[in-house]
Amino acid sequence: MTDEDGHRFARERGTSRALYEVIRYLLLPIAKVWCRLSVEGAEHVPREGGVIVAPNHKSVCDPFLIGLAMKRHVHFMAKTELFRSRGARLLSRLGAFPVERGIADPEALETARIHLERGRVVAMFPEGTRQPDPDRLRTPRRGAGRLAIETRAPIVPCAITGTERLPRPVRVRVAFAEPVSPARLEATPQAAAALIEEHVWPEVEREFRRLRARRGLIAAGFAAVGIGGGVAYEAQRRHHRKPRRPWRRTRR
Repeated sequence: MTDEDGHRFARERGTSRALYEVIRYLLLPIAKVWCRLSVEGAEHVPREGGVIVAPNHKSVCDPFLIGLAMKRHVHFMAKTELFRSRGARLLSRLGAFPVERGIADPEALETARIHLERGRVVAMFPEGTRQPDPDRLRTPRRGAGRLAIETRAPIVPCAITGTERLPRPVRVRVAFAEPVSPARLEATPQAAAALIEEHVWPEVEREFRRLRARRGLIAAGFAAVGIGGGVAYEAQRRHHRKPRRPWRRTRR
């Protein structure tokens, strides 16, 4: 599939509703068991109309888990390399459309704009690329702010934690904050940057820190009652294990 095909399919058809619901039905129980997916603030996502969801980015799985966290169908940008693979048509039917990374891709922005004008949900990662460090976020870009101002679509700040450890069993948390309206802002680069840096991203950071702190509190609670002591003891025992005798040859 070419990028042109990907954009044309996305603009004309959006998601395949039947396929989207089938995949959601199959994946949601897995996400709740394997990822222990928990969602907070889903009521902040407007039930209708164009909406931009602006999450932080830790893993290639983020778009799918954020999609599972919402009842509405989500459209999202995916790197063009994925549209050269065999799964390109499936991705397109699930709401993905291609984007050239590292540049301001006008075709991707136009596809996102069409989705918003038709009352759809678009997930955009202001960081632009993944930040695998579980405790840090990247500096956001203004693209989502520009689209919000041009289409008058509200932006819902979103935080996701835990996905950097996938595919191992993890605890994934998703939290949505109250939507930020761009209605009174002018369509300028300065206004777009201010919208993201001063209003949207502080909310993402706040929710992200809150989710990370909750994880720390739970771990501290387990430690207080002695859960996990066996792991620490085993690590200590391995550390103090007697060294191998020098005359004992290791098999190769």
